[in-house]
Formats: sequence, C-alpha cells, structure tokens
Amino acid sequence: MFTRDESDAALARLLPKGVIPGVVADADFDMTSSDYYFNSYAHFGIHEEMLKDEVRTKSYMRAIMDNPHLFEGKTVMDVGSGTGVLSIFAAKAGAKKVYAIECSKIVDQARNIIAANGFADVIEVIESKVEEVDLDVKVDVIISEWMGYFLFFESMLDSVLFARDKWLKPDGLMFPDKCTLYLCAIEDAQYKSEKIDFWDNVYGLNMSCIKNVALTEPLVDTVDPEQVITTVEAVFPVNMATIKVEELSFAVPFRIRAARADYLHALVAFFDVEFSHCLKKVAFSTGPNVRSTHWKQTVLYIDRALPMEQGEVLEGILACRPNKKNHRDLDIAVEYKFEGKHVNAERLLRYRLR
Repeated sequence: MFTRDESDAALARLLPKGVIPGVVADADFDMTSSDYYFNSYAHFGIHEEMLKDEVRTKSYMRAIMDNPHLFEGKTVMDVGSGTGVLSIFAAKAGAKKVYAIECSKIVDQARNIIAANGFADVIEVIESKVEEVDLDVKVDVIISEWMGYFLFFESMLDSVLFARDKWLKPDGLMFPDKCTLYLCAIEDAQYKSEKIDFWDNVYGLNMSCIKNVALTEPLVDTVDPEQVITTVEAVFPVNMATIKVEELSFAVPFRIRAARADYLHALVAFFDVEFSHCLKKVAFSTGPNVRSTHWKQTVLYIDRALPMEQGEVLEGILACRPNKKNHRDLDIAVEYKFEGKHVNAERLLRYRLR
C-alpha cells in the first residue's frame, strides 16, 4: 500500500484539480447538489428499493436486534434515518432514546410509521442536516446506512463522521464499523459492444465522440460471476472508528491476476460491510458471487480489450475523490500497466460517477 504522502501525490497526478480532460463537464443547476440529494430521498420509490433489499435490511436487523446487550438502555443516533426502520430496530432492541436525523421530507411519513409502531416516546425525529443539528448530548451508538455505489457515491459518509466526532462517546460504537472496497476484472464483450462500440456506427453515421464520453460514465449493474476473469483484490479498507474525511480522497495500488485466458473489457468495484461488535459477526457483500443488492456493482470500461493469458497480471493505481463542483458525485481514475504475451499497454482513464 501507499503511504499517505504517496497516495496524495498519486491522487494529484491522476485527478488534477479543475476540469478533467475527457470527462463530461458539469452543467449549472438551479439547485445545489445537496438540495438535489435530499429531495431525491423524499420520494417513496427509493425507500421501497432499499427496504426490499433483504440482504441490506435483514443484515441491519440482525446486527441490531440480535444484540440487545449493545442497545439496551443506550442512547442511539440514526444518521440519515429515512423511514425510521433502523431507529425502530434500535428501539426494539431496548434503546432508551433514539435520535433519528433526516433532512428530506420523508420525515413526515417516518413520524407516522414510528407512532403507528408504538415508538413515538423513544424515537425523536429531527428534520435537519446532521451538520446543523443542535443537540447537547453524547450517544452510545451511531447507526447509519450511508453506503453508495462504489461505496462512496453521494458522500454521506462525511455526515456520519461529523456525527461521530461531535456526539459519539469515547467508548461508543459505530454500526456498521468496517467496510472494504474491492476490485476485479471481467470479460464483457457483448454488453460493451451494445453500449459503447454502438456509437462507432449509428445507422451509418460516425458518432464516436459520444463513445468517448460514454467511456467516462461508470455503469452500475449486476455482473454475472462467470464474467469475472481475475483475482479479487481488497483495495481500500474503512475503519469507521478512525477514518478521517480527508482520507476519503485517495489513490491506492492494485494488482489483479488472470484466473483464465480471456479478454479483459472492464474493471469492477464492489464492497462488503461488517458489524464486528456483534456477538456473532454480521456482514454482507455486494460482490458478483453473492445475492444481488440494490448497490449492484460498479463497472469501469477500459478503452481497449486486453487479451490475458492465465497468470498474467494487470497492475495500476485506483484514485477516487468527491467532485469539486458537486461533492455528491465521484471522480475516479485508473492508471494501469499491462505486459502480456499478446500486448503491452499503459493507460490513464478517468471517470465520473453521477
């Protein structure tokens, strides 16, 4: 792994400040990124999708309700509480007080849901951005479902760390407390042809300028595990007790090895989540080899297909940081080097996840 200085230097080189060549520029919007973000979570559809994600929701339910010894008589903060389901789990586990903090207008329904389930006397819903909450207490546990695509999309983790530093007791617990970002590579000739190479010839017209833009937009989709052609590498671990906001902009090396002879068309990122304080460890993964979640996987297409023989290695650097203009978006860069039997290649590719 890089030292912090090495990571900062690589990040500055791979993702320079200002406009990034090859990545479609941001438009000017009347609403700020935060306005758009919070308004999007006022709609019921997004909460339906998350609640129906049984991997996600049942993992939180088990982590909280199967460990009442960590919640009974405790004060809990739920950051980005949405419909209040995690707050209710905490109340059911015996919490004496739960502060459910939510900025979107879903709070109106959350209050009704909490009252309908008999927890209005335990759960206090606070309609506010976390950074603007005026609360003169310390809490024993912070729960939050902050993860986004590529783990860090939407930058909600910043708010969770703000809450940790301001309100969590020195011996307090984070739920979840550990996450890890992973990287592997896939063969994806058919889909890449349909979505990317399509622009080379559109009814006899050359629209390849759009192809160049399309390559900068990561695809969030479910990957067939049979498409994975390399080893999987853990590239960025997150310890929720100690990580700092500035560390969420990072550059890390990676090295993945071909498990079979095939063509490499894209890199794939996914993550796992762990509640390590539980008596029996609770964890889940968003990878291609397990039951799909609403996070799916994040696919980064590269500019050319790389023919790889079994055992050959692709190495490089993965960089990531919140977009300067819209910090809910992510700027991602991949610099790779490949020396194989059939081809040698070095590239620097940049993406924008929005």
